[in-house]
Amino acid sequence: MDFKLDIDKILNSLSHYLHGKAKALKLSIIALLADGHLLIEDLPGIGKTTLAIALARCFGLDFARIQATSDLLPSDITGVSIYNKNTGEFEFHKGPIFNNIVLVDEINRATPKTQSALLEAMGEKQVTVEGRTYKLPQPFFVIATQNPIELYGTFPLPEAQLDRFIMKISIGYPPRFAEKEILKGGSKREELHEIKPLLSKDDLISIQKEVKEVYLSDKIADYILDIIEATRKNKYLYAGLSTRGALAMVATAKANAYLNKRDYVIPEDIKELAEFVITHRVIFKEEYEGSKGEIIKSLVENIKTPV
Repeated sequence: MDFKLDIDKILNSLSHYLHGKAKALKLSIIALLADGHLLIEDLPGIGKTTLAIALARCFGLDFARIQATSDLLPSDITGVSIYNKNTGEFEFHKGPIFNNIVLVDEINRATPKTQSALLEAMGEKQVTVEGRTYKLPQPFFVIATQNPIELYGTFPLPEAQLDRFIMKISIGYPPRFAEKEILKGGSKREELHEIKPLLSKDDLISIQKEVKEVYLSDKIADYILDIIEATRKNKYLYAGLSTRGALAMVATAKANAYLNKRDYVIPEDIKELAEFVITHRVIFKEEYEGSKGEIIKSLVENIKTPV
C-alpha cells in the first residue's frame, strides 16, 4: 500500500475554513474511506454544510445539497421523467442524488415515504424510477443531518434507515479560540469553492479499494464478536448490534488503520470509533436516561483486549 491520503495535510489545508472541527472532519473522512454514509446530529449553525462542501472540494467530488421539508417528494431526490414533445418520448432528468457527495439537511423533516427513497440509493448505490434502474456515480457518499432537540414537524428515522449510516457523529461548538477567529474573520463559505483538490475521484476509489484490503486478524475478529455479544446481553439495551453493524465496525476500523499508515487493524482502531459506529444501531431501554455514548464506551472497555 502506498497510503496516498495524508490526513494531516488535509487537516492543515482545511483548517482555515473549519476552525475547531478537525475531529469531525477526520471522522467524516473515515466514513468516506469505509465506503459508508454519515449522519450528523447537531444544532443548526455549527458548520455541517461547510464541512460537507470542504470534503467535496478536497477530493474533487461533485456536490449537491437537499433541504428536507415535509412536502419534499421522492422524485425531488431521484429525478423525474419529462415528456419531450419533439421526440415524442419521456426523458429522465436526474435529481440531486446523482452526485458524489449529497448533503441531506434536516433529514428527519422529510416524510417516511421520501426518507425511504434514500434507502435504495444508500444501500444499493442505485435508484429505480418508473421501473428503470439507474446506477449512481462512484464514489457515492450521503451526509445527512438532523436537529436533536427540535421535534415539531419531524419524522424520526426508523431503525432500518439509521442502520444505513456507517457512523453517527456530532460536530459540537468550536473552542473559544476558534470561535474568536470565526468572529474576526467572518464566514468563509464562499472561499470554499476555491479549494484545490488534493486527490482525484479515481484516487479516492483506489484508496477505498486499498482500505478493504487492510488485514483483519482472527484475534481482532473475535474481539469484535465479543463486543457484539456484549451489546446483545447488556442490561441497558433491548437490541444489540446486527451483522451489518459488525461489518460497519470492520470497515471503519480498516479506514482508521489506513489513515494511521497501517495495513492491519489493531484494537485501538475499534475502540476509537466504537461510540460513533454502535450507539445509533442499538436500542436502549426507555428507563435508561444517561449518556448513551458513555454506556457504549464502558461496554467496550470491559471487553478483554487481544494482545
